[in-house]
Amino acid sequence: MKHPPKFSRRTLLQTMGRGFGSLALAAVSQLSAAAQPRQPRLGFTHHAARARRVIFLYMEGGPSQLDMLEHKPSLSRLAGKTVQFQEDAFQFNGRLMPALWPFDPCPTTDLYFSSLLPHLSAVSHELCLLHGMHTDSSSHDQATIMVHTGATSEVRPSMGSWVAYGMGSENEKLPSFVTINPLDHLGGAQNYSSAFLPAKYQGTRISVSGDLIPNIANPFTDDAHQRRFLDLVQGSNANYLARLGDAAEVEGIIQAYDLAYHMQHALPQVMRLNQETTATKQLYGITDENPQRLSVQCLMARRLAEAGVRFIQLTARGWDNHTELPANLPHRCREIDQPIAGLITDLRQRGLLDDTLVVWGGEFGRSAAEQNDGDGRRHQNMGYTMFLAGAGVRGGMAYGSTDETGSRAVEGKIHTHDLHATILHLLGLNHERLTYRYAGRDFRLTDVYGRVVREIIS
Repeated sequence: MKHPPKFSRRTLLQTMGRGFGSLALAAVSQLSAAAQPRQPRLGFTHHAARARRVIFLYMEGGPSQLDMLEHKPSLSRLAGKTVQFQEDAFQFNGRLMPALWPFDPCPTTDLYFSSLLPHLSAVSHELCLLHGMHTDSSSHDQATIMVHTGATSEVRPSMGSWVAYGMGSENEKLPSFVTINPLDHLGGAQNYSSAFLPAKYQGTRISVSGDLIPNIANPFTDDAHQRRFLDLVQGSNANYLARLGDAAEVEGIIQAYDLAYHMQHALPQVMRLNQETTATKQLYGITDENPQRLSVQCLMARRLAEAGVRFIQLTARGWDNHTELPANLPHRCREIDQPIAGLITDLRQRGLLDDTLVVWGGEFGRSAAEQNDGDGRRHQNMGYTMFLAGAGVRGGMAYGSTDETGSRAVEGKIHTHDLHATILHLLGLNHERLTYRYAGRDFRLTDVYGRVVREIIS
């Protein structure tokens, strides 16, 4: 690493006082060059990319695929029959419960969608349903961390951080990874942490209500004075970094300060939804009477994608239906159906869907075994459904299947590691070569597993 020259505080203060002179500019320029984190050893991409960005729509709690996306007519015939189920290492007997809502054929494809999802059914030609998903645990905590980081308990970088590390940002004034309304439980910040990757690649947390980012504006000084003060601090940090040598923590602080300053100006501009037309807001289901939270998240995601953010993560809560499934699931589906279909339609209309990968799903799904006298369903990690859209994924198709009772994946099986490998592949990244040296070994998102599901790629 080439170290920047040392500048005394007095020299910096004098230079700043003259109105940001050439010496300060040189210090800031060389500081920026010194603070660049290590890139993947083989460059930004390993092969031609189909996707430039990812929008991950995470449904916390485990959506009931048997009532939404996976048509299982056999369950109506077998309803009420007691069969043996397995949940992790435990076996239990449970009564089979059919879908509580009818499934209808889609107007333009051979797919079937529940009547709870009319808007997503209308864009089924864009969707690839993955019916053979499975993961390692039926525990919310472990499965949530798994879908976000590729590990069940160890502290590992999140998927968004790996993507940011591999590809960087298209907009130096915005973070490369943004998470909107993330969880405060089930792993919390671990789901968007950069762990041992450089701090630059951690997810930037924003909200859909109140302050987008707390304390993003400085109420005590104007922009010119803040810029001069920041340059003074960064100059001091550069001296400290030069004395330490290679210090990732200091580099992270330097980058965070500079990015935060740029975000003060750039992020509020991106998040100004009042710049959108009434027709666009209606497409997402946003009205003055019904400003649904996920509707706003989805529109924010599209604006962030346009602005050059690489990985955008959204969270919708409330899918853990052990009870009140008949009352709760229609409400949950109304919250997501139009906003997500609107997002996919809007991306297509703007020419963004061809290089934007949309990923939808939870940490696992729900079982055909009824719970609480038919008022809910149990967890299921051995076979459930997610879907992808855009960026070279084949639309209008279903891949994989579960057994007769929908209890486990039997064809087209896709493990969480396979999903992650496929996402990275579409981004032009080889999951076996996107590694980071830490604690004496090379780590990667897929650990030592994973295959690219080429059957779903056009």
